[in-house]
Amino acid sequence: MIPVEEARERILDYFSRLELERVSPIDALGQVLAEDIRAPFDIPRRDNTAMDGYAVHAEDTTGATEENPVTLTVVADLAAGYVLDTPVEHGQAVRIMTGAPMPPGADSIVPFEETDEPLREPTQAAVKAETVKVLKAALPGANIRYRAEDITENDVVIEAGRTVRPSEVGVIASIGLTEIPVYRRPVVAILSTGDEITAPGEPLEPGHIYDANAYSVAAQVRQYGGIPKLLGIARDTVEDLTAKVREGLDADMLVTSAGVSRGDFDVVKDVLAREGDVNFWTVRMKPGKPLAFGAFTAPDGRRVPHLGLPGNPVSSMVTFELFGRPAMFKMLGRRDWERPVIRAVTHDRVVNTDGRRFYARCIVTKGEDGRWHADLTGPQGSGILTSMSRANGLTIIPEDVPAAEPGEEIDVMMLDWEHAP
Repeated sequence: MIPVEEARERILDYFSRLELERVSPIDALGQVLAEDIRAPFDIPRRDNTAMDGYAVHAEDTTGATEENPVTLTVVADLAAGYVLDTPVEHGQAVRIMTGAPMPPGADSIVPFEETDEPLREPTQAAVKAETVKVLKAALPGANIRYRAEDITENDVVIEAGRTVRPSEVGVIASIGLTEIPVYRRPVVAILSTGDEITAPGEPLEPGHIYDANAYSVAAQVRQYGGIPKLLGIARDTVEDLTAKVREGLDADMLVTSAGVSRGDFDVVKDVLAREGDVNFWTVRMKPGKPLAFGAFTAPDGRRVPHLGLPGNPVSSMVTFELFGRPAMFKMLGRRDWERPVIRAVTHDRVVNTDGRRFYARCIVTKGEDGRWHADLTGPQGSGILTSMSRANGLTIIPEDVPAAEPGEEIDVMMLDWEHAP
């Protein structure tokens, strides 16, 4: 058996960033920019108003109060999307909506709330008058968004190497781009093995189980930014498994579940040894000891890395989390594959009896004492898949620690922050 870190290092050494593609900003969510994004123009392109109100000369409102308002002549009504080229003279005001370009001459916006314009319900039409009374003195520059205060023409607005999030999508849309260069998403072929496995929706024969592994791993692939390719179920024969494996060799990574332990019908290791290369078979961890890694040769000569996951559903998900996810992130060009690890007080005795690193499923919450607290999700058998659905973290009990006692602080790798207020 090899340590977790060595297994991950061997796996990551095999992968590299995928090639560039151009996609829409929405489709690029979770992908990494391959080139700098530069602004083709200033944003805002012109000075504009940040509020509904009146564009005025600030000095015209000097001394204005509710008891002693200043009256100005309203010379225009300007909506967003329209431009007024006529200068605003002293003693004048332009009624203006949020986002409309500032008319020349005006240097301040007086909000409606600071004028005598009547308050109205959303369904009521505005009451427009030839004059307006200003009830509060305005400062120069008040409620104005100035040209280029966000982005200056030719600025790098998003650097190469950044992961595209909703905020990046908004910035990209704001400069009018419809396609951006990113590293493409990895295609991950997923194959379940075993005579006892049945596809969901099919009749369940005695002694058979439904294929949870392919679906949970496919969901992980999609969640982490990849494209899952479900290959179905291979039966426990070298011939059927070989045929199914060859169907997946057009992918960037092949993932199988089951068939890598010491059972009489665990044929994945036999096919891998015959058709490809074997790097390692077992990892010093629990769950997930029988983990295989190697590569197959595709018809076009490419080397397709293969991750052979254990057959138990929890083991399958945990090992993909620890090894498949980092491999996917490397192909995507992402460097942030490491999950946050926090210190939490365990409420349970977590027993670790066989010298492997123990990743127990737990729920992490914030206690009244301001510390993180971890509760196991119940029995920790590797076949209890509901223990994963209840968990938001995995304990990390080191190989040389036989047990963590209630009240002790332990390391917990956070999978998400759900149930952790």
